[in-house]
Amino acid sequence: MKISRKGFLEIGGLSLLAVAGKTAIGALLGKVEAETGSQPGAAPATRWAMVVDPAKCAEKDGCSDCINACNKAHNVPVIKDPQHEVKWIWREPFENALPTQASAYTEKKFRGKAVMVFCNHCDNPPCVRVCPVQATWKRQDGIVMMDWHRCIGCRYCVAACPYGSRSFNWFDPRPYIAEMNPDFPTRTKGVVEKCNFCEERLAKGQPPACVEACKEKALVFGNLADPQSEVRQLLESRYTIRRKPELGTQPDVFYLV
Repeated sequence: MKISRKGFLEIGGLSLLAVAGKTAIGALLGKVEAETGSQPGAAPATRWAMVVDPAKCAEKDGCSDCINACNKAHNVPVIKDPQHEVKWIWREPFENALPTQASAYTEKKFRGKAVMVFCNHCDNPPCVRVCPVQATWKRQDGIVMMDWHRCIGCRYCVAACPYGSRSFNWFDPRPYIAEMNPDFPTRTKGVVEKCNFCEERLAKGQPPACVEACKEKALVFGNLADPQSEVRQLLESRYTIRRKPELGTQPDVFYLV
């Protein structure tokens, strides 16, 4: 069987990508185990991560259950103007969300499909490094947090985030909240906000609102430090990719392909 030079390079590139991906995931899991290794008598280690299955997500076209659940749980304002909208979880075309991961084969499989995106809760978050007032920080369990009272609205973190995961409140968001959740704080004009992996629900032993609402089970959330967790099993048994891995941010959100 003859193969063109272009075809050879494409197949070779895919093979290298697969090897590099497996190596990166292996290195990450080793790093997580080293960083979260429990001492005798200590509480079990935790490192939260999300796995997204775009194929399952696409099974129910137009579904927005996860977005609606997140918006309701966190009082996210629904602003139609794209210049002022606030987003915690939303859809992006595959080629936009994962531009450096596309190939002639993956494009065919996911062409025209949208994938769910949110804050990646990076292991090496650039947003944390640039905040002058420490209004955003990374917890030991991997969640990148926000203190809306401390935020001064400089938007350095917005500029530093390479994923567009942070939104700025250009005006009072409260009039754009259809149904107020009294158990979660609202924000004010002049502050930045983003997905928090539902840390307030995790503290109660509950899964993230988006995961709970997804009927297709396209979102899997769990403890990356636990070898028996579903997310860990998926990462070790399936090939996954992450958004813009070449930037070295090490996202804790993975996509099955």
